Amino acid sequence: MIDIEDIISIAKEAAPLMSREGFSVEEKGTVENIVTTSDIAVQDFLTDRLSKLLPGSGFLCEEEDVADLGHEYVWIIDPIDGTANYARGNANCCISIALVKNWRPVAGVVYSPWRGELYSAQAGQGAFCNGRPIHVSGRPFKEGILFTAMSTYRKEFAKTCSGIIYDIYMDSNDFRRTGSAAVELCLMAAGMAELYFEMRLMPWDYAAASLILCEAGGAICDFDGKAPSLTRPSLIIAANNGENCRRILDIVHCHMDRIPY
Repeated sequence: MIDIEDIISIAKEAAPLMSREGFSVEEKGTVENIVTTSDIAVQDFLTDRLSKLLPGSGFLCEEEDVADLGHEYVWIIDPIDGTANYARGNANCCISIALVKNWRPVAGVVYSPWRGELYSAQAGQGAFCNGRPIHVSGRPFKEGILFTAMSTYRKEFAKTCSGIIYDIYMDSNDFRRTGSAAVELCLMAAGMAELYFEMRLMPWDYAAASLILCEAGGAICDFDGKAPSLTRPSLIIAANNGENCRRILDIVHCHMDRIPY
């Protein structure tokens, strides 16, 4: 098994490629969905170094349609989650690296260099931030903080999202939006929020952070109440415990009888 410290070292080595200046920005179909030259540089660095760390492994990456899935071990990578934040100098962005074995997550690293936070987990070994153990909070639903968004890349789902968010909001404390799913799920793992809903995320958005959250005692599921897919888009529900996760799922099912994509 790969030593997670090796993955952490590679993530740290990649971080200087997230330069605060000197990068260019292009749209990926819509004005909301962008890629920077830094995204490509980080991804190229990670795929090169991780393939050497684990020869014969495959990759699923956000940029450039990298999908080499027919392997026992596959790396799922978002070179910069929160690219819109990154492009504006907003610290809520991160490098996300997950390793799955036969499509079960075995290791996850989420490094947010501008926040000074490195989250990590291995299956069955707990979750950590900067080397210190972390755990979800014990707050009940009514005291929960919700991380959420309005389906930025598919705005036709925004009205449905708003109804779901309203119902959760009315029974909880408040909501937040950072612009990085990986950062938000890791903050939940560290006890800084309790509830999570996103209409549509890609595996690289949550693969590493979902393992970190679960190893910290939290729960995560898709529309069907199952583990989210690691190969296709999913509706993502998460919470600091299974009971709160199911309550969000019930609210979602009140607004939707199927996934609209």
